[in-house]
Amino acid sequence: MTVEFRQPSTWEDALAEKAAHPDAVPIAGGTDVMVELNFDLRRPPVLLDLTRVVALQDWSADNGVLRVGAGVTYRRVIDELGARLPGLAMASRTVGSPQIRNRGTVGGNLGSASPAGDAHPPLLASAATVEVASVRGVRRVPVGEFFTGPKRSVLAPDELIAAVLVPPADGPEQFAKVGTRNAMVIAVCSFAVALHPGRSTVGTGIGSAAPTPVPATAAEEFAAGALDWDSRGPLDAGVARRFGELVAAAAAPIDDVRGSAAYRRHALAVLGARTLRWAWEEYARCG
Repeated sequence: MTVEFRQPSTWEDALAEKAAHPDAVPIAGGTDVMVELNFDLRRPPVLLDLTRVVALQDWSADNGVLRVGAGVTYRRVIDELGARLPGLAMASRTVGSPQIRNRGTVGGNLGSASPAGDAHPPLLASAATVEVASVRGVRRVPVGEFFTGPKRSVLAPDELIAAVLVPPADGPEQFAKVGTRNAMVIAVCSFAVALHPGRSTVGTGIGSAAPTPVPATAAEEFAAGALDWDSRGPLDAGVARRFGELVAAAAAPIDDVRGSAAYRRHALAVLGARTLRWAWEEYARCG
């Protein structure tokens, strides 16, 4: 089967190509798409190469929110946005090898919509918004509403991801995942937490333990009320343990080749308690 290759040089041309070829598969870093092509798991009729679209490859501050273009690589998130988006930078450090981090993009991670995507939990914890566009216009979707199932999203056939809008961290953030090693591996499960001391709230994100990335809403509500935001005193062990239990309860894991559902729940309880403790210790030090 012949694959047609399109390479627009502007965002407007890219949207026009996607409108003309709704079955076209976008490719930027190629770290997911090329694997599927090499193993003959996918043979799209059209590949839409976005690497020449400069508008996708930068980030900026926009009304107090960081607008990260869909073509910004993990390496640039680490190097240029680590202080402003620490949770996303932590997750980016666990993605693949240095070569993959140099090529792979946050937009591509969102586009693949895998439940195991490493960028997804910190984006959930930070209440990020995904900006998508087509020739019909632009719309913004809260990241918690972006995923609709395993490798499925709200993207219409003629839409492309333009950027992700992420509020800069206003408190400590943490990310951790369980796998056979820390990087170059698909997560058995992963978890992100973000503390928002100014409004006494907590954000969370769970990866690789449900059909889509999900927040642990009950854990967020519990921690927001249980943490002693004013004193910054030591974190009560019972609070950390209960937070971890509520994180595990929010998941809907399955048994697969990487781990059992029971193991994922246990691991998430540990990761939840551990990352909350790390984040709180950082908050206490900054007081």
